[in-house]
Amino acid sequence: MWIYEKKLQYPVRVSKCDPRMAKFLAEQYGGADGELAAALRYLNQRYTIPDQVIGLLTDIGTEEFAHLEMIATMIYKLTKDATPKQLEEAGLGAHFASHDSALFYNNAAGVPWTAAYIQAKGDPLADLYEDIAAEEKARATYQWLIDMTDDVDLQDSLKFLREREVVHAMRFKEAVQLIVDDREQKKVY
Repeated sequence: MWIYEKKLQYPVRVSKCDPRMAKFLAEQYGGADGELAAALRYLNQRYTIPDQVIGLLTDIGTEEFAHLEMIATMIYKLTKDATPKQLEEAGLGAHFASHDSALFYNNAAGVPWTAAYIQAKGDPLADLYEDIAAEEKARATYQWLIDMTDDVDLQDSLKFLREREVVHAMRFKEAVQLIVDDREQKKVY
């Protein structure tokens, strides 16, 4: 069960209209390594993970939805004052023609989100290593997004998200060690 508090996990500010940057942020909204895929991956994997790790996947999966909300807010704020011409110049003309200013789960290239982005092997170590890789890929993407904007307000929120990816990867590494230690103790491989 979740309790929703009607505020963002971290403040989202942008200092200017920037549809080009909004297009790039779509990668973290509906891309393979984005927040939606991460949230669904972790919440799905918890059904085949050892009991001592279920809470971790639930906590991080839930937090990923909070990150998705932050990305949506960034995209909205970066495009809310954009004209159709500005959207078209930023490469968002097809999106505008199909969705107006509504967000849609697609990556930066406009490819729609797909469940094929979600990995779940059913082996706890395989899944956790996949999760570590997903967090590291998201961290790298956030760094590239930070490097692509001169908006210090936007950079601040992106830096927060980048650091949360680092923390998530560390927690997943700890979970791997917990499972390895448990298997070693039981001599189960």
